[in-house]
Amino acid sequence: MSPFCRKVRLSLAEKRIECELVEVRYWERDPDFLRRNPAGKVPVLKMDGKLMAESSAICEWIEETCPEPALMPATPDARVEVRRLVQWFDDKFHSEVTSNLLYERVNKKLMKSGYPESRNIKAGAQKIKFHLDYMSWLLDHRRWLAGNTMTLADFAAAAHLSALDYISDVDWNRSENVRDWYAKIKSRPAFRSILADVVPGFPPPAHYADLDF
Repeated sequence: MSPFCRKVRLSLAEKRIECELVEVRYWERDPDFLRRNPAGKVPVLKMDGKLMAESSAICEWIEETCPEPALMPATPDARVEVRRLVQWFDDKFHSEVTSNLLYERVNKKLMKSGYPESRNIKAGAQKIKFHLDYMSWLLDHRRWLAGNTMTLADFAAAAHLSALDYISDVDWNRSENVRDWYAKIKSRPAFRSILADVVPGFPPPAHYADLDF
């Protein structure tokens, strides 16, 4: 359910690079895992004999070593906008929404770290409205979030929203633009493994894997 893992998985799948998923209980601070990433976070990618950590660094490496199909635009001005939006979702959206909804509802139970804080859930439910409205505004002016072609920015956003959609925490009726955008991106072959995810104890809603909602 990690949106950062999902972003890397989407990048690999879009470029038709197969990967084997390994479940890691990172919160248990396993010494073997900490040797792979001293920060104790997922994702960690092992590829071509290298160990890589941090989703943005991994995705940039994938883009540089496997440039087709491109997930970063050709010009510096266009690339800086993609990076800005990737950071927006991985930082601002994550701290205001994902951590307050997904982590409270799912991660706490999996980690056995207490009960959900209703105050945090209410904050996340309120903040997501602002983010959906901002996405809608972007899509009023562009075909995709960062411009007229699909980029890593779209995958970063979809990684977070797909995880939240798994627990029915996205109001797709709030914006037709965002709903149409997500319908396009979830219909891509790269999204198939994401839609097949099942977390024990947390069955997805019926619409989660439905390409037409």
